[in-house]
Amino acid sequence: MRQIQMVDTRTQYHHIKNEVDKAVLDVLESSAFINGKPVQDFAANLSAYLGVNHTIPCANGTDALQIAMMALGLEPGDEVITPSFTYIATTEVIALLRLKPVFVEVDPKTFCIDPAAIEKAITPRTRAIVPVHLYGHAAPMEEIMAIAAKHNLFVVEDNAQAIGCDYTFSDGSKKKTGTIGHIGCTSFYPSKNLGAFGDGGAMFTNDADLAVKLRMIANHGQQKRYYHDTVGCNSRLDTIQAAILDIKLKHLDEYIVRRRRAADYYDQAFAGLAGVTVPYRADYCTHVFHQYTLILQDADRDGLSAWLAEKQVPSMIYYPVPAHKQKMFEQFGTASQVMPVTDWLTSRVISLPIHTELDEEQLAWITQNVIAYLNK
Repeated sequence: MRQIQMVDTRTQYHHIKNEVDKAVLDVLESSAFINGKPVQDFAANLSAYLGVNHTIPCANGTDALQIAMMALGLEPGDEVITPSFTYIATTEVIALLRLKPVFVEVDPKTFCIDPAAIEKAITPRTRAIVPVHLYGHAAPMEEIMAIAAKHNLFVVEDNAQAIGCDYTFSDGSKKKTGTIGHIGCTSFYPSKNLGAFGDGGAMFTNDADLAVKLRMIANHGQQKRYYHDTVGCNSRLDTIQAAILDIKLKHLDEYIVRRRRAADYYDQAFAGLAGVTVPYRADYCTHVFHQYTLILQDADRDGLSAWLAEKQVPSMIYYPVPAHKQKMFEQFGTASQVMPVTDWLTSRVISLPIHTELDEEQLAWITQNVIAYLNK
């Protein structure tokens, strides 16, 4: 049996090695290392895949979130509503821009932001909502967009974990996550469903004016070289990474199918296992399983993690400390917030390996050892 990885990027690379190697060598030969043609090609192809008018590549997913908020013209002290149960990048850029993060609860089934909690948190200072499509499951965007329209708020989707996810509205229409809000943001970190061989990110919008602002901010605030109209930053997707991503984009739907097959195997293996809740799949979206995350009701999570490690099975806790309890947010006094759902989840979730290269032998070994521990 091959060694089990949380994400097996090496084996995935070997399956597309000839395509990737040629693309990288072509970039080296062209020497167009910054903003070369593959960057424009990838942006156009990703726009077509997502069904969005504008894709603006950038250096990483954190930059994407920061640039998005800068483009919306938010002012210091403005409030931005976001879940506490998320990776820190979602929330740190809010504080970085001197905005005020307002942390709210998530749905304990989907792990995504709770619309009812959003509604309760809105004040006259609220300017934006940042829903996170966590673990590959979509947040309830139809409800969120309705709340945003009612209160004249911006919506910035953190789509770093759910690229390729289809969202179905109540009228039967569909959109990809990341294209529903005013701006969508994603990361191409190597472990993502669409991962580069280094850092990378992108922003999406259907608003032409916002697209102009996003491009300007990502390029030192300039449209014309050396003429800087606004304060910006320097955030670019490397040509080599764009060339690699353009190849992997062609395989993204296949990668999603493979992840779902692995998730189906897990679901079937753990069906009826006492004290374990498998990932929920809402009817309104197609879960793309960036992570496969169990909720353990009463079991010793650390004990299970240690047991699996002894069996050469990796596992991870995403995320052990919620954002509202992080030291970086002490200035906002958020640690005293009462967030029982978030606190409950952070103490009970555990993620198992899931990626495109898991085979049945590996899946059997993982599930057998999880079941063995929980039945001890």
